[in-house]
Amino acid sequence: MTTTMISQATVEAENESRLSALRRDYESLGERLNRRGIAIDEIKRKVAAYGVAVPSWGVGTGGTRFARFPGKGEPRNIFDKLEDCAVIQQLTRATPAVSLHIPWDKVSDISELREKGTSLGLGFDAMNSNTFSDAPGQEHSYKYGSLSHADAATRAQAVEHNLECIEIGRQLGSRALTVWVGDGSNFPGQSNFTRAFERYLDAMKAVYAALPEDWRVYTEHKMFEPAFYSTVVQDWGSNYLIAQELGPKAFCLVDLGHHAPNVNIEMIVARLIQFGKLGGFHFNDSKYGDDDLDTGSIDPYRLFLVFNELVDAETRKAKGFQPAHMLDQSHNVTDPIESLTTSATEVCRAYAQALIVDRPALAGYQDDNDALMASETLKVAFRTDVEPILAMARLDSGGAIAPVATYRKSGYRAKVAAERPAVAGGGGGIV
Repeated sequence: MTTTMISQATVEAENESRLSALRRDYESLGERLNRRGIAIDEIKRKVAAYGVAVPSWGVGTGGTRFARFPGKGEPRNIFDKLEDCAVIQQLTRATPAVSLHIPWDKVSDISELREKGTSLGLGFDAMNSNTFSDAPGQEHSYKYGSLSHADAATRAQAVEHNLECIEIGRQLGSRALTVWVGDGSNFPGQSNFTRAFERYLDAMKAVYAALPEDWRVYTEHKMFEPAFYSTVVQDWGSNYLIAQELGPKAFCLVDLGHHAPNVNIEMIVARLIQFGKLGGFHFNDSKYGDDDLDTGSIDPYRLFLVFNELVDAETRKAKGFQPAHMLDQSHNVTDPIESLTTSATEVCRAYAQALIVDRPALAGYQDDNDALMASETLKVAFRTDVEPILAMARLDSGGAIAPVATYRKSGYRAKVAAERPAVAGGGGGIV
């Protein structure tokens, strides 16, 4: 395993070169916000306390259905992945936990994995099961489904895999299981919609029954892919029905890329909050479908509108409101550490912008049916450059004022590239 974590001296030197300008920018922004009745230090405190989990698979180079082009210094195993994740946390101070995927991240000694995370200052977020592809040596294939498969033995195998994920997570200190299935059909008539959904619910009830008392299960909906005619959990309505059917520990997970391009995702978020079933998010961005692009790279205003609903719920103390946040991206042409670093910054930015919305004014315009001024109230917050708040929050927490610039200055990628064997180009596949 590599021992080339970024030197804190490098971080401090880079910060020192930017500190004077940051202090001036922060003071200037503070004065402007103060005129709007907003205390900048309070916003900074909330931003500093915010955290979004990093997916273990995100630090590897992604791909498409056509090809994957490996990057330099790719992690060889979960221990390398954790070290790359620790670099992101070291620089951003906003990614304190890692979400694992089984069997991709399976190890023979779980205690060693837990200790590695602890040594790097990382916790373990929700566990992710995988019944959308076949693992080496498994008896039954998931080609035609898993938890909804027509064959009872295949469904039982999928249930058992999820139970294994729960047990691994329990030993690591995780408290949630995320279940996404690719089950569905590619031709009309291939699958009976009702019976497939019934089988899925029966299988998920077996998984739910095994949850520890303090755990949650997040079910994830997706409109298409790998099934292109129908998917078993195709939209938030089906997802909500699943959460209701399973019980109080079941919640809906919203992946921003799992919707049609024109779907009003922020309204879905509001509905799930209203009825107590919003479990959390997989943040990314998209242009055409489930593109898994960097968060905020295409539509930062939509990301802000999602956080506007979250801050609204936070402000009014919505019952049971405690969503989990995670990045879920595929990095095909960028350094994964840089992409995850900027994405973590973008969710912090959207959160800070949502925090400075003038909510009393917004409510007044809504009650008066003043559509234009209600919209402008949101845009005033969105147009505000909150970068000084984000940078100062990172600085106060020991992170980097300019994370990507500091990362590049450190030479971390070149160092791990020299230690980790190059990976030959391969076929298609997201990871």
